[in-house]
Amino acid sequence: MLALDMDGTLLNHEEKISTETMKWIKIAMEKGVHVCLSTGRSFASALPYAEQLGLDGPMVTVNGSEIWSAPYQLHQRSLFDVQRMKAMYEIAIEMDTWFWAYSVDHVYNKEHWLTTPMEETEWLKFGYYTEDDHIRQHILTKLLEWGDLEITNSSPFNIEINPLGVNKATGISEVCKLLQIEMCEVIAVGDSLNDLAVIQQCGLGVAMGNAQQHVKEQADVVVASNNDDGIVEVIRTYIIEE
Repeated sequence: MLALDMDGTLLNHEEKISTETMKWIKIAMEKGVHVCLSTGRSFASALPYAEQLGLDGPMVTVNGSEIWSAPYQLHQRSLFDVQRMKAMYEIAIEMDTWFWAYSVDHVYNKEHWLTTPMEETEWLKFGYYTEDDHIRQHILTKLLEWGDLEITNSSPFNIEINPLGVNKATGISEVCKLLQIEMCEVIAVGDSLNDLAVIQQCGLGVAMGNAQQHVKEQADVVVASNNDDGIVEVIRTYIIEE
C-alpha cells in the first residue's frame, strides 16, 4: 500500500495533483498497489482528490479520527471529549490566536464558530495557528500538561490535536487489517509532524524534500519536494523499481 499525505505531499503549492504524479499513481494502481489518502483534512475536503485519482478503497481522514473502508462507508470514528474541546477553545480565546475545530459535520474557525453549546456537537480535532513562536510554545506547554492528547502539526506554525492514541499510524494500521496486509508492506509519504508516526511505523517511511527537518531525520528516505513530483520518485524507485 502507498499511504499518501495530501497537503505538502500529494498536492503542490497550488493544491493540485500534477499530471505526472497522477499518471504514476495510476501506474502503481495497475500494478496492484492500494493507494490510500492519509490526511488531516475532513472526508468532504479529501474526497474530490480521491475521485480525481479514481480511488474507491479505504481513506484515513482528520489525522486518523475517521477511517473509511470506502468513500462514504465509515469504518471507525474517534470522538473528542467535549470538556477537552471546551478547554482548548478557551485557550484560543485567551491567547487571541487563530483556531479551527473539526466536528463530524463541519469545520469551524475563529470567524465562523458555532452558535449552539459545544456539548451538542460531536468533535474530532482542534487546531491553532500562530506565527508567534512565544504564543505557540505557551499553548503547546499548556496542552502537554494534560497528558491525554495526540499533538502534531501540519505546518511549522500550527498545532493539531487529536485524542491520545489517534494518529495516521493507527489509521493506516486499521486500513491494513481491512486490506489484509501488514504495516511492513506500506510505503508512507509525508511532510509534517502529523505524518511522523506512520512514517516511523510502516515498512518504508518517506519524507518529501519540503518536509520539516525532524520528519526528514526520522524517515528512511527523502525524495523531491511536492512541487517537483516527489511521489513520482517514490513510485518509480520503490514500487516500479525502474
